[in-house]
Amino acid sequence: MQDDLVRRAVEDGDQDAIRAFLADICSLTDMGFAAVARVTEDRWIACQVLDKIEFGLTPGGELAVATTICNEIREHGHAVVFDDASAEPDWRTHPIPILYGFKSYASFPIFLSNGDFYGTLCAIDPARRRIATPQVIATLRAYAAQIATLLEVRSPPTA
Repeated sequence: MQDDLVRRAVEDGDQDAIRAFLADICSLTDMGFAAVARVTEDRWIACQVLDKIEFGLTPGGELAVATTICNEIREHGHAVVFDDASAEPDWRTHPIPILYGFKSYASFPIFLSNGDFYGTLCAIDPARRRIATPQVIATLRAYAAQIATLLEVRSPPTA
């Protein structure tokens, strides 16, 4: 039985428009996994997922929040993007890319209109991908904002 937070996250993500954004992200970046996640202080829950690399998550699936870069984004509120963790001084020995086996990573915070942090729009791939470009970053940032609007239509924020 799913708890209320998981149920709401899955309901929030069950939108054709969100699935289309994830498909666009994978096409634009050539990355094999993209997701919208609900991220709280103690939970990381997949709202919607496009998984072409057999990462193994489906909507409602959870990761231990402490083992996610999304948790770091929840704490500092800024996007994290890199083409190849093994080539980045800040990421080559970071335990999270090593744990999950990815090289390329992009994650953008999703903020609701009242300023609350909802979660992240993220993408990963085990291969190096050229994603840390101004054009890709601007596009993914815009997608995160549009996804926030879609999430609010489904579940309006509280004041």
